[in-house]
Amino acid sequence: MELTANQFNQQSVIALEDIQLKTALDRGTGNADGRRRQVMGELEHAAQLRQQGRGSRLRALHDLPDLLEQLEANISARGGHVLWASDGAEANQHILEICQRHNLRRGVKSKSMATEEINMLPFLAEHGIEMLETDLGEYIVQLSDSYPSHIIMPVMHMTKEQVRSLFMEKLDMPYTDHASEMTAFIRRHLRNKYIEADFGMSGGNFMIAETGSVVIVTNEGNGRLSTGVPKVHIAVVGIEKVLPTWEDFATLIQLLPRSATGQRLSVYVNGFSGPAPSGENDGPEEFYLILLDNGRSNIYASEYTEALACIRCGACLNACPVYQNVGGHSYGWVYPGPIGSIVTPLLKGIENASPLPFASSLCGACKQACPVDINIPDMLLMLRRDLENVQDPIWKLGMKGYNFAFSNPLLYQVGGKIASIGSRYVEQYDIPLPYPLNGWTQNRDFPPFAKQSFHDWWRQNRADTPE
Repeated sequence: MELTANQFNQQSVIALEDIQLKTALDRGTGNADGRRRQVMGELEHAAQLRQQGRGSRLRALHDLPDLLEQLEANISARGGHVLWASDGAEANQHILEICQRHNLRRGVKSKSMATEEINMLPFLAEHGIEMLETDLGEYIVQLSDSYPSHIIMPVMHMTKEQVRSLFMEKLDMPYTDHASEMTAFIRRHLRNKYIEADFGMSGGNFMIAETGSVVIVTNEGNGRLSTGVPKVHIAVVGIEKVLPTWEDFATLIQLLPRSATGQRLSVYVNGFSGPAPSGENDGPEEFYLILLDNGRSNIYASEYTEALACIRCGACLNACPVYQNVGGHSYGWVYPGPIGSIVTPLLKGIENASPLPFASSLCGACKQACPVDINIPDMLLMLRRDLENVQDPIWKLGMKGYNFAFSNPLLYQVGGKIASIGSRYVEQYDIPLPYPLNGWTQNRDFPPFAKQSFHDWWRQNRADTPE
């Protein structure tokens, strides 16, 4: 998809005026975050489990080069093929060559953020290869000629009513107000597509180095059908997804579904280590794993390595007050929300996504929700620091003035009293703030400062209180 991250401010203003989007986000994020809190709260040792999961991811990153080589050796020993892609163009070229080698023209695909990242579908379409999304959310996105707005729930931006209208318009679905009937209609519509497909594609939630296995975690049978029915299976997975052992996976599989969808366990957990053995009817005849770098090595060698520990659960999106109000499309690329505000600048160049590190209130809800305790707020602050040289001079001057005033007790107190009087004046006469502070009053009321500062209250009530 086209990168429009630098248009975050403009796209957010439009999103804030979209009532249907607001309805969809209220339903989606509220339900998802509420279920996550509930099922995580059931765990007696939830905090310890989070730290264990964090440890698993950080140990894997520490040994990343060795683990990837171990993974490759184990898959190759079972007759699979491992290909390395330094960027999206090389990954797409690998896929095209596999299709040409086996004369593959029609494919089915389960959910994969990596293939979204490399713009795979448009590339294959240019070469006459048809690819059908089979994840329900991704299929809806494909049908509407749009792109996902959430890492786990691609159509977070759409209401049930909008989906129903789309199915009725595009597929002649009979009218229904029941989600289960819509799902059953699509299931019947897609069933033969798996049998007709020449090849199947998937991403990978995890890769297990000790056995050379790729694991996908889904709630729909499409993942198993896409990878097991066609004669060729191609998986595209980011290099950071590798784990040392199945014991590490056993920890993370307790965290991923709870954080992503509020489930104790996903409906389907499928692992594959290569083509079907001789005499085995289930599974593909050929298996290809494409290990995608696409900028991950640069992150690995930087102070932002921890960002690669993300298990793509989307919990930080559901908890984020910014995402809850503007949705995923405002972020302008594949990865939205707090983690996207880090990953997008790091993968696409900070100059191409400069507003995103500022698309946060730094409230810390994202870190609290993260199942592997990634310090997202600190990395957002670090990215803001990295952007200092491209910031508007007036903002740089303003921050220096802010720092000077807050470092001087007298200026701090005088400034607070002036701000308190001024804010009440603004409220009373409904006066917009001058530039650059009018960015606030363009979209919301300016709250007045308290009539009494905390310092004054302390002097009045507590200054002489003995400890």
